[in-house]
Amino acid sequence: MEAHIPVIAGGVLAVIFAFVFLGLPHHRHPRFGYANLVTAMRAGLISLVGAVVLFSDAFGENQIDRMVWATAAAVAFALSLDGVDGYLARRYRQQSMFGARFDMELDAFLILILSIAATVLGKAGAWVLLIGMLRYVFVAAQWFLPWLRNALPASFRRKSICVVQVAALCAVMLPFLTQPFSGILCGVALCLLVYSFAVDILYLAAARGAKA
Repeated sequence: MEAHIPVIAGGVLAVIFAFVFLGLPHHRHPRFGYANLVTAMRAGLISLVGAVVLFSDAFGENQIDRMVWATAAAVAFALSLDGVDGYLARRYRQQSMFGARFDMELDAFLILILSIAATVLGKAGAWVLLIGMLRYVFVAAQWFLPWLRNALPASFRRKSICVVQVAALCAVMLPFLTQPFSGILCGVALCLLVYSFAVDILYLAAARGAKA
């Protein structure tokens, strides 16, 4: 691994933890909790994946395949931990809005990183970046449409589609999955994500209309 990759990863992780500390006043439990510790471990893995993807040009041609396999393995491990933190939160009764937000924002950041990887590796056109950017477009839209900030009910559909995004984008990184199959898989993932956001936006619009 290039020497500067861990340094970049450490910088990304420091930024993530800065946002975590800003959110701690909204954490209703006296302790950080086991679930959030697992999520923090995921943050470390995701930061390393982000550094590798963003600086993949530092790897020689003979290292690319090895880098891709190692990165895909790290993503798969991070994805497996995504279920562990939720279990621990329920097991020790440490569920909180802070923990849910921490987990959700990490998922969104990972999806953005993987969509960049799909573009860099030529697995899909630049349109695949929409998969990673839709969450941030939605957040930006909240500044202009405050009703989009209203709470959404818990949704298995939302969580499962998020898992599909990570799994699909991780799969297309693998060397043996090439165009047009990688592009088709990314296209299906994007359609599912657009559908999920559409359902949530329509729900918020209907709730706003009911209050008017």
